[in-house]
This record gives sequence, C-alpha cells and structure tokens, in this order.
Amino acid sequence: MSKFSQTTAAMSATIISLLVGLSSSVAQQAGLIPAQTSVTAASTPGAARTHANSSARSGTQKRTELARIAPPSAAKQEHRLILQVNTNDSASMNLALNNALNVTQYYKEVGEAVKVEVITFGPGLHMLRDDTSPVKARIEEMALSTPEVSFKACGNTQEKMQKVENKDIPIVAQAQVVRSGVVRVMQLQEQGWTYVKP
Repeated sequence: MSKFSQTTAAMSATIISLLVGLSSSVAQQAGLIPAQTSVTAASTPGAARTHANSSARSGTQKRTELARIAPPSAAKQEHRLILQVNTNDSASMNLALNNALNVTQYYKEVGEAVKVEVITFGPGLHMLRDDTSPVKARIEEMALSTPEVSFKACGNTQEKMQKVENKDIPIVAQAQVVRSGVVRVMQLQEQGWTYVKP
C-alpha cells in the first residue's frame, strides 16, 4: 500500500472516529445515554483502522441503546364516541344501542379502551324516560354488561316536557341528567370525541 493510501486510510479512520465520538457526545449531553470514557484516536494507520472498527461497533451499540431507552410512543388513546338520539323512534333508539354495543365489542376484542356516551334531547328523551322508553329493558341490561356505555338526558327537554304534560318526567336510573343535551354534544366534540347520529 502506498504512503498516500496509508495516509488517506488513517485520515478516514480518524474522521469516522471523530464523527462517532461527536454523535455519542451529543447524545450524552442530551441525557440519552450514560457518559462513557472516550478513547483518543490512535496515531498509527493500523491502530487507527482498529480504533475505527471499534468505534463503529461502539456506535452501533450506542444506537441500539438509544432505541432501547427512547421514550415509548404515546400511550394508546382511549376511543370516545358520542351517539345522539333526538327522535322518538324505537328503530333509531335500537340502532343507537346496537352501534354502542358493536363499537365497545370491537375495541374489547382488539384490547383498546373505549367510552360511548348516548345523549338524548328533544323527542329523543323518550329513550331515557322511565315511563315511555321502548328500550328500557335493553338499557338496564347494557348498564350491567357494558359499563363503557353511559346515557345522558337533556335537562332542558325534561323541564319542557314537565310543563307540557303537567307532571314529573322520570328518567331511567341508568341515565344522568345534564343541563343541555346539545351543549353536552358540543363539549365532548371540543374534547375530541367522535360524533355519530344513528
């Protein structure tokens, strides 16, 4: 090997070792890998090649360490769904309940968290009225078997029905009354919930 080739090889090895050292130094300053004792580049061409090979192996190990200690990706996001019911139609009510069950079943099978909120207002409040609900038995059953699904009744609608019917409007025990069903839908959407009207 010519003297020029030897000098070029030595310079290349030195540059490689400097780059590897620089990248590990930056990683150490960032706190990604623990500080290690650095080795100075050797002066002879043979030693420089050995040092370069050693540095390359060390660099690979450090990258592996970085991958191992890198922060985990964000925890799996909980899936959140709003189902709106605003019609006094038993088919629509049953469809909403079917959708709620299908969604929760799907995410249970894939091992991911989910919440479903069924929000009723206007004529849809009949879904959660204790005295008129055509799906009362299904709601009672779902409350026991599918706790991921919750039910909200519009308080504004309840008050209006009480005035019109001149009597208390009872809501099923499994539901919670909120001040406004529409506002509840808006609030959840602003928090990133997915909205579906069956």
